[in-house]
Amino acid sequence: MSVIMKGSEVAASMKEELLREIEKLGQHGIVPGLGIVRVGTRPDDLAYERGAVKKLEGMGIRCRVFDFPETISQQDFEKEFSAVNDNPEIHGILLFRPLPKHLDEETVKKIINPLKDVDCMSAANIAKVFSGDETGFAPCTPEAVMEVLAHYGIDLQGKRVTVMGRSMVVGKPLSMLLLKKNATVTICHTKTKNLVETCSNAEIMIAAVGKAKVVTHYLVAENAVVIDVGINVDDEGKLCGDVDYDSVAPKASYITPVPGGVGTVTSSVLARHVVRAAGYLKKIY
Repeated sequence: MSVIMKGSEVAASMKEELLREIEKLGQHGIVPGLGIVRVGTRPDDLAYERGAVKKLEGMGIRCRVFDFPETISQQDFEKEFSAVNDNPEIHGILLFRPLPKHLDEETVKKIINPLKDVDCMSAANIAKVFSGDETGFAPCTPEAVMEVLAHYGIDLQGKRVTVMGRSMVVGKPLSMLLLKKNATVTICHTKTKNLVETCSNAEIMIAAVGKAKVVTHYLVAENAVVIDVGINVDDEGKLCGDVDYDSVAPKASYITPVPGGVGTVTSSVLARHVVRAAGYLKKIY
């Protein structure tokens, strides 16, 4: 039977240090603030938003949601985003991506203050992730994956790790974080040939493709560690991951559930980044 890697356990282990850092900021009269920028009402965005706001506000981090209609123009969106970026009470900005197709994400990446870029959109933070510089902000979800693996004592050195997905939000930066821990990383995507052979050779499988239950037991090796990054809504309106949990769990040695897995830890990483950002901006650190 596989070990279920519960995100709540990882988040609990991170909470004590976070509260200490928030208290430290409070001694300087600083209340860390997060600005969540959302365009439209995608169910997965709303689900993550609700959980993140509840967790962060519960720890003393002020959250403001800036939600805009899906029809907003490029010019208006840039204006609104710049206002959030310039707000002195907002220390960290989380932008839900991808944006609607008519909006140019690249422009926003150039606007955001790297010190407020708590989910790694700017070129400055991306460069730091790829160069191994820990002073920047890695994307929250890849860092959450690393926290889960570390908490459950999964040794990465020399291990064969397959990452399904090559986005700049998860797949590519996660691969860099894994390489830094001396894992042997293979990235799979829609053009990968012999997908079953490649995936079933992995000792650790990480699914980050954004498609409900696409990873079945055929893609997973016996006793593999399986990390499910996906947050999707199935035909019944329930949250599910990229992994077909029921078919994969009997084969896996460790597996993360959805909900209750990586997403739970992602919001804790987000909180840590906002606290760090507040410290950087106010020159506490």
